[in-house]
Amino acid sequence: MFETLSDRFNNVFRNLSGKGKLTESNIREAVREVRTALLEADVHYEVANKFCQEVTEEAIGTEVTKSLKPGQEFIGIVHKHLIRIMGGREDGTADAGEIMYVSPGPTIIMMCGLQGSGKTTTCGKLAAYFSKKGKSVMLAAADLQRPAAVDQLQTVTEQVKEKYRGGGAVSFYAEPDRVAAYGEAVGVAVDVCVHAFEAARREHTDVLILDTAGRLHVNDELMGELRAINLRLNPHQVFLVVDAMTGQDAVNSAKAFHEQLQIDGVILTKFDSDTRGGAALSVKQITGAPIRFIGVGEKLDALEEFHPERMASRILGMGDVLSLVEKAQQEVSEEEALKLQEKIAKGQMTMDDFLDQLRSLRRMGPMKQLLGLLPGVGSMLKDVQIDEGQLDRLEGIVHSMTPWERSNSSKMNQSRKRRIAKGSGTNPKEVSQLVNQFQTVSKMTRQMAGLGAVGKVKAIRELSKAGPDALPGISGMPGLPGFGGKGSTKTSSRRKAFKSRGRKKR
Repeated sequence: MFETLSDRFNNVFRNLSGKGKLTESNIREAVREVRTALLEADVHYEVANKFCQEVTEEAIGTEVTKSLKPGQEFIGIVHKHLIRIMGGREDGTADAGEIMYVSPGPTIIMMCGLQGSGKTTTCGKLAAYFSKKGKSVMLAAADLQRPAAVDQLQTVTEQVKEKYRGGGAVSFYAEPDRVAAYGEAVGVAVDVCVHAFEAARREHTDVLILDTAGRLHVNDELMGELRAINLRLNPHQVFLVVDAMTGQDAVNSAKAFHEQLQIDGVILTKFDSDTRGGAALSVKQITGAPIRFIGVGEKLDALEEFHPERMASRILGMGDVLSLVEKAQQEVSEEEALKLQEKIAKGQMTMDDFLDQLRSLRRMGPMKQLLGLLPGVGSMLKDVQIDEGQLDRLEGIVHSMTPWERSNSSKMNQSRKRRIAKGSGTNPKEVSQLVNQFQTVSKMTRQMAGLGAVGKVKAIRELSKAGPDALPGISGMPGLPGFGGKGSTKTSSRRKAFKSRGRKKR
């Protein structure tokens, strides 16, 4: 996401970094390029103009700090204003915007949006989000317009219940007989929502999610149905689901819905597929309603809270380490992390530990998406195709090892490696490479465990110099865990050919 905009911003900052100081001339030149970048990213023209005007006014009146370069000072100003236009506070800091739960429940959340925006799937993702927080959830099928909409929501509910058994209880409410009897009749959904609320209250459910029918904002009859539900139940949160890939259409429809319903927040779906990101930068300024969540994939857990300050950092290539840490905390408990830390310090880390970490990493999301959260890495991944199948091969190799081999990988002979390769469908060279790289990382992390802050920094630098070959099963993108990145074979071949020519000349 935001690849195009990030590239253009980086070019602007790079050009400005070559200047000796910030002047009105080079500021206006940089802002013109920023405006072009925003418009190309499908940001609403009013938002782009206002943004550029505010950045210009602040930058011209700014004295460059001695410790900063002109480009860095300008980045700071742009970062603050990006946070502001996406829903942060006036001073550029973030606005938390957490969902408040009522007691006694249920907290009512009404979902609305255009047809085909991904509303029903998003209902399931929201249910998963609340269930992981320990809240009991009821999904109510109030979409009586689309064929099989009730069945789809029921299927999604069952998937959430199956995947999050350890979380809050998830239940489903529908009135299939009324759907069959009334068919396309408008207004029946109001009664279904009221009955769902009564059922949720009887069952002491924490959160009730109402899945209403998709509709165009110009359809007065269907919009009247939403207003009726709003009037009867007075939901605590009204969320509008819009497809991020529709760009300005998403913003315009959000504005129309907000004028009629006073929505509390927007959920942008298919955000991971939107390389421009104009909708995210325009919604709050045009509609007045903040973005609350973004859909970043098809899986039930692919829903993230929207944080303006983190998104601004991603756009400017600063990464999003906080989101990465939160993802890791969801998959690895503090107790497990401490146990692993102790094993590393004692040099007792095994292939089983590596396999556990690999599985946790995969549960956090696609590798390219995770690496994009690291500072300065997003732009480097633009043309890289990461082979997630390489992770399957790594797991296959470890699964083909005996318990003794997993605990004593450094003592394996060639006969064992050939057997492991045969069992995992790989070749002995891949097995040897994984074992050697695992030993290298184990040694370096063991050394780092006994070092102070300065020593750890030096060790990390040494590890980075070793390149991708120092990491288990990783090859491809120079300096990054590319997992077989696009073009990695060619790069490796060129290096070998260069070394070969050098030996022949000598």
